[in-house]
Amino acid sequence: MPPHARSAWLRTLGLLALCMAAAALLGLAVGHPWPVVTLAAFGVLGWHYWRLRRVLQRLTARRRLPPPSGEGVWNELDRLLHRSQAEMRGRKRRLVEMLRAYRAVAAALPDAVVVVDRNSQRVQWFNQASGPLLGLRYPGDLGVPLVQRLQPLPLAHWLAGGRNAEPLETPSPLDPAVTLSMRLIPYSENLWLLVARDVSRLLQLEQMRRDFVANVSHELRTPLTVVHGYLDLIDDGQYPELTPMLAEMQRQSQRMAQLVEDLLTLSRLESQDGLPAEEPVAMAPMLSTLRREALALSQGQHGITIEDSAGVDLVGSGKELHSAFSNLVANAIRYTPAGGEVTVRFRADGPANPQGVVLEVSDTGYGIPAAHLPRITERFYRVSTSRSRESGGTGLGLAIVKHVLQLHRARLEITSEVGRGSIFACHFSRDRVRRRDEPGASSPPGADPAAARA
Repeated sequence: MPPHARSAWLRTLGLLALCMAAAALLGLAVGHPWPVVTLAAFGVLGWHYWRLRRVLQRLTARRRLPPPSGEGVWNELDRLLHRSQAEMRGRKRRLVEMLRAYRAVAAALPDAVVVVDRNSQRVQWFNQASGPLLGLRYPGDLGVPLVQRLQPLPLAHWLAGGRNAEPLETPSPLDPAVTLSMRLIPYSENLWLLVARDVSRLLQLEQMRRDFVANVSHELRTPLTVVHGYLDLIDDGQYPELTPMLAEMQRQSQRMAQLVEDLLTLSRLESQDGLPAEEPVAMAPMLSTLRREALALSQGQHGITIEDSAGVDLVGSGKELHSAFSNLVANAIRYTPAGGEVTVRFRADGPANPQGVVLEVSDTGYGIPAAHLPRITERFYRVSTSRSRESGGTGLGLAIVKHVLQLHRARLEITSEVGRGSIFACHFSRDRVRRRDEPGASSPPGADPAAARA
């Protein structure tokens, strides 16, 4: 108990004892001590009830009452209540100011922000940008089911996903030419936050970039073919002094042609929203093909190991999967010094992906610094420019791998340690797995059944 509160308590007890002692002395003087003491006790009790009534009035009053003056426990209690009320009013005022500031910030956002009740999916609040983007109007749309208000947007199934719902790109209900990117963010047990952003300009710029890359690649293919053809027609024996230059020109023209082909492949993959056709992909012939390609590229300088413990096949595009896997194998060989090991493993995935499979390409090469791993799948991103050019890479292989896996709803996981090597793991979920005893499995491009049996 604080010193001032203890002092007030002791003062009140002293006054009570003094009153009762005075009442007893007065009773003895008049010859009736007990009746006088009883009357004094009832008087003290009434006074305390009167002070209790004042405390209740202070607690229930809707106006600010000044703190009482004087000493005693009741006055101290009144002052403590007055201080508590003042502090509570201060906290409430600060909270209201913060709430107004947050609402002003949310209202000023260029993105549409809608608060939705989780159970009823009814609109609880929305900002000003929700009007031009989603067509919501205040106050008529408050309490209205969101799915009903934003028809014909496909929101019912999307909202059912809750916190697992992926970002949804859909035309605006007001203008089909405007594309919205919508995200659902659960921020409490009963409320969701729907954020809609206009991404029309970004999609337009992305499409312009894809068209530019595709058109430039197509335009470069013809002159490169002509240059490469004329270089093949030149006889090195007639011009021995030009032999080194012609060989370098042929290498660079082949590298340029490969770069154009990779750009066209990447542009085609980026323009696809999904796989045009899905088919069973036999993995035994695929792994045999990868082994032959690795041996041809390595020229006997590396140890090549193929491990197939999964015992299943994949479902998807055999051509695209072969392109992704061969890029990983080629990169492992290019960036592994002579005498190193390259291992391709096709096995069951871990507990995080039950019934899924993973194809790993591991090497004992130079390794990748951790700072480069987040950007390693970007197009033309190189960890070491000189080493990449010496190895003949185009800088697009991992970008192609990433887009192929995205089309197959798979993911690429990269782990690496400088000087120890790298592991590129392609994780496929169970909906991409097919038992090998099921009929209808197909072979990847270039697969040799005889090699697969071997």
